[in-house]
Amino acid sequence: MLKEERFRFILEKVKSQQKVLSSDLSQELGVSEDTIRRDLNELANAGHIHKVHGGALPRSPALLPYKERESYAQQNKLEIAKKALNLVKQGQVIILDGGTTTLQIARLFPENLSVTVFTNSIPVAFHLADHPSIDVVLAGGKLLKYSQVTLGLETIETFRSIRADICFLGVCSIHYEVGLTVPNREEAQVKQAMIASAAQVVALATAEKIGTAETYIASSINEVDILISDTPVSAEVSNLYKDKGIEVW
Repeated sequence: MLKEERFRFILEKVKSQQKVLSSDLSQELGVSEDTIRRDLNELANAGHIHKVHGGALPRSPALLPYKERESYAQQNKLEIAKKALNLVKQGQVIILDGGTTTLQIARLFPENLSVTVFTNSIPVAFHLADHPSIDVVLAGGKLLKYSQVTLGLETIETFRSIRADICFLGVCSIHYEVGLTVPNREEAQVKQAMIASAAQVVALATAEKIGTAETYIASSINEVDILISDTPVSAEVSNLYKDKGIEVW
């Protein structure tokens, strides 16, 4: 089998099964594990997969700059936000993570909602600045212009100083074994602080991000209480997360 044919086989397998093992690929393709490792390294270097010890996982769809993401899959994100809004109650302290899906939640907050929102998202804070009855706390720190969020120790300390009722997390990648992952180490650290400070953690993920993985771990899968997606998740995939004690919406 030619290398290009092996690549196609591997990519299809990763996509359909959400992970592959080098030993299995070696047997199925009739080549050595050294050959498979080289193939996986090449595919990983090209950004097609996320290589892990003994195999590989899918990568999240390529991240666009924030302004471009705002117009991408808007209806999908709106569907997620509508579901998430059912969890919001008067008087809560809410953490809204950065991301275009959490911005959709902020846009749906009714005028009579009285809550306190902690966020590291510049667009979320800017939008809620005009809300008549929501107190907004913007966590200071270094601005990551690409994502329009704040990062660093000052941001982390803001979240460490509170005990929120609920945290809505924008998800780059979520995998039933690996957990929540992101491509930026400092973003992972901020998400870790958010998660540790909330009584309930809600992961917001469009379907294409479920079953993928990136480089830096923001949380284990067991720290997530609810996973909300835009489209119904198949029973097979849903059960992988339900078996971890997660509600799937």
